[in-house]
Amino acid sequence: MLLQRITVTKSLRRFAAVLSAATLSAGIIAGCGSEPADKPSGNAAATTGGAFPVTVEHAFGSTQITEAPQRVVSVGYTDDQAILAFGVKPVGMVDQYPNPPGKTPDINTQWPWVKDKWGDTRPEVIMNNGDPGPNYEKIAALRPDLIIAVYSEIDQAAYDRLSKIAPTVGRTKGETEPFSAPWQDNAVHIAKALGKADEGAKLVQGIQDKLDAARKAHPEFADQTAVALSWYKDSVAPFTTTDVRGRLVTGIGFKGATEIDKIADGKFYTVLSPERIDLINVDRIFVINDQADQDALKKFKLFTNLPAVKDGKVSYLLDSEGPAIGAALSQGTLLSLPYAIDELVKSVG
Repeated sequence: MLLQRITVTKSLRRFAAVLSAATLSAGIIAGCGSEPADKPSGNAAATTGGAFPVTVEHAFGSTQITEAPQRVVSVGYTDDQAILAFGVKPVGMVDQYPNPPGKTPDINTQWPWVKDKWGDTRPEVIMNNGDPGPNYEKIAALRPDLIIAVYSEIDQAAYDRLSKIAPTVGRTKGETEPFSAPWQDNAVHIAKALGKADEGAKLVQGIQDKLDAARKAHPEFADQTAVALSWYKDSVAPFTTTDVRGRLVTGIGFKGATEIDKIADGKFYTVLSPERIDLINVDRIFVINDQADQDALKKFKLFTNLPAVKDGKVSYLLDSEGPAIGAALSQGTLLSLPYAIDELVKSVG
């Protein structure tokens, strides 16, 4: 999801968000719910419990949450999954990946790592990937008592408008560019807003333990440089080491391709010109795309001539199709990461 984050083909914005954070993820369209806004299906209005009041500092100031919210709206592309991890079903969410035509329920509630958490609940879609911003009228109609906009590119004006609807928590205070904060920081940030800071820290540590175990089991990774990339607009688009996909690659033990960071100039990815294909001349490549884009990349001679490709050192990970490993990597959430880590390591063989 190069998207604004980028996703790979279908929508730039989804690439970003999904393509987390991003593989360049696919685009998103599909509405999640059709029930009246005052009656979201299932137990969407579940309370968070937790310790309150809490004050959360973020990029746009600070927000006080006096009691456990019962109607939470997720404005960040992947914030819904972090919220779900704490037993709360958002009444509204962003639609990251477009639903296949005629298919229900919405794919964004059916990923292997969230399906059981959502159950029969169908949240209202308050923004589709690629939209210029959230639908404020829809959000207001949902009568939220908390809005989470952490994995989001909202600006001060959008934050001010959301804050008039309900207490709103923006991205982390130290995050200078949208989508640049480590997944750990985002998870703890959202946990605090839900009054579950201690639980959030434990979940983060559990995932970190999983990464540490992968590195320990594969010491050979430490001697290899690796990169995650997508085929985007007929070009190779690698992710930086600060993007969630890049962080996972280094998290399991590989060395990151830091030269990509320099030319990305603060963005979470860059699109390579043919003369800079040398930047992905690494030991291991992880390709995040659905089948059609994978097939197109395999016809790109500058890519197929790379030593890693010739030696079979490429992991082709489907994005939204099949096991959706790419989506799990790109979303980089408390729910998707355990699955993503297992599949990433398995893909190396």
